[in-house]
Amino acid sequence: MGGRARSAARWLAAAALASAAGSALLAGCAAAPAAQPSASANIVTPSEETETRKRARIRLELATGYFQEGKTEIALDELKQSIATDPTLGDAYNLLGLVYMRLGDNRQAEEGFRKALAINPRDANAHHNYGWLQCQQGRYPEATRSFEQAMANPLYPDKAKTLMAQGLCQARAGQRAEAEHSLARSYELDAGNPITGYNLAQLLYMRGDYQRAQFYIRRLNNSELANAESLWLGIKVENRMHDTVAMNQLSEQLRKRFPQSRERQALERKAFDE
Repeated sequence: MGGRARSAARWLAAAALASAAGSALLAGCAAAPAAQPSASANIVTPSEETETRKRARIRLELATGYFQEGKTEIALDELKQSIATDPTLGDAYNLLGLVYMRLGDNRQAEEGFRKALAINPRDANAHHNYGWLQCQQGRYPEATRSFEQAMANPLYPDKAKTLMAQGLCQARAGQRAEAEHSLARSYELDAGNPITGYNLAQLLYMRGDYQRAQFYIRRLNNSELANAESLWLGIKVENRMHDTVAMNQLSEQLRKRFPQSRERQALERKAFDE
């Protein structure tokens, strides 16, 4: 697999939101990776940590590594040891929520996030992750409140990611105007996020603003992160803009790089309006 294909696979590999309405907006590209489990709003310097807390944090760091490697059960075991060592370490409960989300146990996931927030109500990462869980459950007003609480923390560095998640959640709820606003704000903070760029372009395309959609999707397709879905959206946009040259260039890329994709099949059918 080439470098570009690997890059494309990475941003599609995260869990996708499936739209109950079957909207193409949320198919495949609408991944919203949960915020990192660390980076609590409460800053404790090394000299302030007790030996018990240090042992618990070492277990948490091990659990984080295993979680990122996809070794979920080992991560869960390390987390349980971390919490047994120090039940007041909020970051451990936040990661516990992420682990149970991956395992499909939403009840335990919610309990983890609630415990993290009980320990530190300003933990923006926990608010973000809890909001993403609520969104997946269709609890949209609650998800909005959780995302807003995450962004209310002035020390939170990942506002772009939370705005992206909020935009995807609003789109899933059928709030397209609000979703476009959130995604545009996210794009201002992080123009290099392919998920944001793709979904913003898709929203603009869906409401007929082809010129602005062209700007965002061209920028994505000119990067190393272009994939079959972004190329197909680009082709549809260029078709609407009557730019035959750009359309043919994108079509050639799609045929060459993703010959077995469903987007290639749609191209050959000229299914621009499906």
